[in-house]
Amino acid sequence: MTQEDAFAADLLRGHTDTIVLAVLRRGERYGFEIYKAIRDATGGEHEIKEATLYATYRRLERDGLVESYWGDETQGGRRKYYRITDAGRAVFRGNVAAWVATRRIIDGLLDVRDDRSSTAPSTAKDAR
Repeated sequence: MTQEDAFAADLLRGHTDTIVLAVLRRGERYGFEIYKAIRDATGGEHEIKEATLYATYRRLERDGLVESYWGDETQGGRRKYYRITDAGRAVFRGNVAAWVATRRIIDGLLDVRDDRSSTAPSTAKDAR
């Protein structure tokens, strides 16, 4: 893992709750299904460890942001399903608004253009 990968992972780790809430906004899912949705959405570039996700599910449920129930599968083991609550939707919207505002500020501080074609400072003088 490169230093850039480590930084990106740390940045993403701080948004695990919001990422899980985003997945659940699309519909109820069981735990491993949420894991796969996150992995697939990033083309396999990012995975959240299952242990981290299950701790997240417990925290979100404790905080009233998700509800869980046991499915009644006719084959295989029982699965615990999660669904987002109205409070979870409100927290998700607030977190996304905070992310957008933060991204705008950081992009401005780093002189990142909207087209994202260049992340380097525009001149050597700017790099000092």
